[in-house]
Parts: sequence; C-alpha cells; structure tokens
Amino acid sequence: MLTARTFLVRGLLAGLIAGIVTFGVAYVIGEPPVDAAIAIEEAGSPAADSHDMAGMTQGEGHSHGDEAEVSRSTQSTWGLATATILFGVALGGIAGLAAAFACGRLGRLGPRASCVVVAATGFVAIYLVPFLKYPPNPPAVGNPDTIGPRTAWYFGMLAVSVVVAVAAIVLARRLAPRLGSWHAGLAAGGGALAIVLATAWLLPTVDEVPAGFPADLLWQFRMSSLAVQFTLWAVLGIALASMIGVVTDRTAQAARPLTGAAA
Repeated sequence: MLTARTFLVRGLLAGLIAGIVTFGVAYVIGEPPVDAAIAIEEAGSPAADSHDMAGMTQGEGHSHGDEAEVSRSTQSTWGLATATILFGVALGGIAGLAAAFACGRLGRLGPRASCVVVAATGFVAIYLVPFLKYPPNPPAVGNPDTIGPRTAWYFGMLAVSVVVAVAAIVLARRLAPRLGSWHAGLAAGGGALAIVLATAWLLPTVDEVPAGFPADLLWQFRMSSLAVQFTLWAVLGIALASMIGVVTDRTAQAARPLTGAAA
C-alpha cells in the first residue's frame, strides 16, 4: 500500500543513492575547474568571493594559505562527499513527500510517472531557472562587497520559480476538464514561462567576471555545476520511481488472488 511513509522512506533511500552518485560526478568533473580557479586566485587574481552562489549550488567553498582550517584535499573528498550525501538524503525526503502528495493528482499519471514529474519539476524550478539568470561563479570571480544583494536576487528568482511552477501545475489541473490535458498544460506552461521571463528581466544582471579570467574555465565550471545538479535530480527521480514501482507491483500482485477468489 502506498502511504506517505512509503514515499518518505523510499525518498530518503533514493536521496542516499543520488548523493553517492553525485559525489562521484562532482569529484570527477566538478573539482578540476575549482582547483584551476583557486590556482588563478592564488596567483594574484582580483579578490575572490569564495562563498559566492557557486558555493550554495555545489555545497563547497575553499580555504587556502596559513589560515586554512580544512585542507583543500579534505574539502574535495570527505567534505564534498558529506555535503552531497547529506543534501541528497534531505532532498530525497522532501521529494518523496512531494511525490506522495502529487500521486493521483496529476491526471492519469501513475505513481512511477508522478515521481519522475516531481523530480523533473524540482530540477527545473529549483536549479535550472535560477541558474539561467544567476549562474554560479568559481573562486576568483565575484565582488565580496555585493554578495548580500546578489544572494537576495538569487533567492528572489528561486522563490518566484518555485511558486510559479506550483501554480502552473494547479492551474493546469483546473483547466484540464474544459480544455483537455494537452491544451491546459500549454496554457499553464505559457503563463509560467511569461512570469519567469518577466521576473528575470526585472531583476538586476550580475557580471563580475574579472578581465583576463579564462572564458573556457568559467564555462567548464558552470557546465560542471549544471551536470552535478542534473545528476542529483535525475538519479533521485529514477531511483524513487523504481522503488515506488516495486511497491506498486507487489501490491497489484497481492490483490490478484483476492480478486480471483471473490469472482
């Protein structure tokens, strides 16, 4: 039987799996650009904002020199693993509860598909939309004096994105009986896109990349950040859908003998 507890437990397990896989991806493709940026910073680049939005999205900062409390090697291994796994588990629990709420409320979508839709919506609303307006920056990029306003703008974009995504789903459900699922989805999605684009246009644009910073390194860092987050949400959605599918199949198989006996 599918209960909120079933979704929560499977969500936590799926988040654990996603966190472990994400750590591997972050270590292989995410850490080299960070190391390269730190090398540029230590070589005499403009002052870095090491706790920039990149730190929020990838869960890591950096320390170096005599004042370092945690070595860079520890940050990129055990520190990174701890951050990604704990974040994955927490995110998995939230996604599990969200999938439990969404199950049966997304038209004809079954439990598996509901889990996938929740994960895909979460990736787009929580990460991709804010990323497109305020992409993360590596060390040696960013002005420490503007971190307050930049953080507020980032979370403002994030809040609008999440609220609009939820509102679009609710609107699509209400319009479906009159317009049909396809046209209701298009109408709700178009309205959501318009609001998000308007918000992105109204919010200030941030461009604090110092002159001379390698463009290819900036691109690699941002693409690796995107890949890490995509991995997290994709593995979470697939793992959760698979686990919930096993429960659904077992429940259906257990109900068949009872149905046959009743007949």
